[in-house]
Amino acid sequence: MRPTRLAATIALIVAGNLSFNAAAQSAPNAQDIAELKAQIAALQAQIQSLEERTDAQSEVNVEQAKANEQLDSLAGLKKLVNDTKLSGRLYYDLTNIDDTSKGVKTDKSGFAFDIKRFYLGVDHKFNDQWSMNLTTDFQYSSAIGATEIYLKKAYVQYKLSDAFVLRAGATDLPWVPFAENYYGMRYIENTLIDRLKFGTSADWGLHAGGKVAGGSMEYAVAALNGNGYKNPSRSKGLDFEGRLSFAPTEKTVVGIGAYSGTLGKEKQTVDALHTANRVDFLAAYASGNTRFGVEYFQAKNWNNVLTTATDKATGWSLWGSMGLNEKGVTVFGRYDRSDISKTLDPSLQDTYYNLGVEFPIAPGVKIATVYKHTDTRNDARSKDLKTDEFGVWGEFRF
Repeated sequence: MRPTRLAATIALIVAGNLSFNAAAQSAPNAQDIAELKAQIAALQAQIQSLEERTDAQSEVNVEQAKANEQLDSLAGLKKLVNDTKLSGRLYYDLTNIDDTSKGVKTDKSGFAFDIKRFYLGVDHKFNDQWSMNLTTDFQYSSAIGATEIYLKKAYVQYKLSDAFVLRAGATDLPWVPFAENYYGMRYIENTLIDRLKFGTSADWGLHAGGKVAGGSMEYAVAALNGNGYKNPSRSKGLDFEGRLSFAPTEKTVVGIGAYSGTLGKEKQTVDALHTANRVDFLAAYASGNTRFGVEYFQAKNWNNVLTTATDKATGWSLWGSMGLNEKGVTVFGRYDRSDISKTLDPSLQDTYYNLGVEFPIAPGVKIATVYKHTDTRNDARSKDLKTDEFGVWGEFRF
């Protein structure tokens, strides 16, 4: 009951008692009436004070409720910000290319500024076990003469421990990102099998991995669509890729990998005639800007899944870099040599090398002056492609 109603009720009760007493007894004198009025006035004053305090407390309660809601909102926003991370990587270059086919310059020749890649990622952590990632991939496609945007990564992750991490969706494959990590110059050039298109960096599927033996051993396995991250379409069966690596010291690593499948080319109405297989090996040393490594691969029927003919390919890559001073200036180089059609065209070889100097500009920003050379040819010169490129390459990362 509100205080105003309480005051009215008390007044009625007092008045009723007064009427009753007046009827039952002799009429009260003036002094009795005055005392009774004084008591009623005092009681009404007390009730008025109680009403004011109650109203003030109600206002305080309302303001406190609003403050609590604001604090809850701020706490939720703070948790969202703390549990969500944005990342980005931009690869760009300003170069001049001299590209020839059988001695004749092609339209690839000339001077241009290119955005090779732009990755924008969002990673959100729900708790210590569950998280998710979304990473877009922007690039220019010469095939269509326009820019394209893909989902490079889109996965949900469950982490039981460092020894077992499970991802569902599109994410890094076991081999190429592993090789890129030790090569350290991805913004200059793709690693060996990625450059020659005998492998890719990400695909859709179920991925598992982890570190064991105190972190010195690492494994990664994946069951995949086989089309690569740019093409999430269905295939008749799953492809499989795996890797096992061992780090004898903090600065050295040895890794082996394997791939087997139909690369997403076998459908319900299209039968694969061969299975594509690949074996990988890597040994590397990495200490800051000083890195040395070698990568080797052997592939069978990679480009012959749907053809009656069979083929093989092998290749190796040797790279090195060395920091020159405390500012991070680094000189680097790389040499690749591959037999890309050992059965169908045994003399066909691909030779690639680069030389350059890297200059750090700011945290996450670096540029490099580089010379690249690529030569793909066979003895009959039915295939004779040569590219020389010189210019500036850069990376922006946050």
